[in-house]
Amino acid sequence: MRPDLDDPEARAAYRRELLGVGRGMRRVGFAASLLALALLMGPRMGGPWMLGPLPTQYWGWAALLLSWTLFVIVIVRRTRHHKRRMAE
Repeated sequence: MRPDLDDPEARAAYRRELLGVGRGMRRVGFAASLLALALLMGPRMGGPWMLGPLPTQYWGWAALLLSWTLFVIVIVRRTRHHKRRMAE
């Protein structure tokens, strides 16, 4: 059923519903962005220059790419969910 966006109570409930879409992926994306920050700044702060076979900064860029990819996926999913609900 299509949500009634004219009613403030129903609008608040729908906003909570939209915030719930992809919540876990958003949290993982945020954690990946913090990991990327640590990996990119680690060598400059005295951390190791190499992690396994690759430099630490390469792992940081990979984590940053993962975080942005997850954020874009969540935005697309939330938009599709909204369109589907409005089409009901």
